[in-house]
Amino acid sequence: MRNISYLETELFKIQDELQKGCWQPSPYRIFEIREPKPRRISATDFRDRVVHHAICNILEPIFDKWLIYDTWACRPIKGSHAAIKRAQQFSRQYPYFLKCDIRKYFQSIDHKILKHILQRIIKDARLLALLNQIIDHPLPDSPLGKGLPIGNLTSQHFANLYLGKLDHELKDKQAIKGYLRYMDDMLLFATDNNTLHQYLQQLESFIQEQLGLKLKPSATLIAPVSEGVPFLGFRIFPNLIRLNRQTLHRFRRRKISYEHAYKCGKLDVEKLTASVQSMIAHIQHANSRRLQQSLLLSSLPLG
Repeated sequence: MRNISYLETELFKIQDELQKGCWQPSPYRIFEIREPKPRRISATDFRDRVVHHAICNILEPIFDKWLIYDTWACRPIKGSHAAIKRAQQFSRQYPYFLKCDIRKYFQSIDHKILKHILQRIIKDARLLALLNQIIDHPLPDSPLGKGLPIGNLTSQHFANLYLGKLDHELKDKQAIKGYLRYMDDMLLFATDNNTLHQYLQQLESFIQEQLGLKLKPSATLIAPVSEGVPFLGFRIFPNLIRLNRQTLHRFRRRKISYEHAYKCGKLDVEKLTASVQSMIAHIQHANSRRLQQSLLLSSLPLG
């Protein structure tokens, strides 16, 4: 009861600070992760996360109305697996694809541009002031006026919204039908290579001039869909979906790590089982019956 009473007191304190306009975010806690690739995470404390979740509960339906249909991240009834199915649908309609993503996306987001986008969608001055406070909260090792912390829930929604301006340009103004985006991973489809090269030039110019962003050259690819579309850890063909090699190797390393932790007594059988089941559930979105069987057969005997 003492813990429940403490939490309730803290919630009322946060509510009072927000109503009076005196809430202040805490300094970020910085750490690094290695999977699926090295990233620097800037995490807030629990108190701030409560505020972020409350804000996103309000913002999510507002943002959702403004975003185009084919934006698949941070939205209800969408997500990565639905995006993969949509990409396969386009691969059946068009023979060529363009894949690209943004260079250092979260670090490159311009605060002034983001605030302008938010002002076009949200008219409540107090809410905008609170959002500006979160956006402007100093991020270690980032230039003034640039970057969003990867660890914040608000950052996920802000980053998704930021490229919404590009979505409307491509879909509404240029009438490109074969286009979808998952955060900063973008796919465009067309009937020929020349059209995709034109799309690429238009896209590069727009994001640089309007959003202050650049594409990642090593991730830009134009190819036939018959070679497979690399997207969100899968390789997508018109009639087949495969797990890519990097994702497969990462899953196998993670499985070995979990089993080692179980042997050392650092992980109980319930958590081990749940972890392996989670990996298999992800793999099931590909045509991977043999892979699922091999993972299960190679699993550590439990008893």
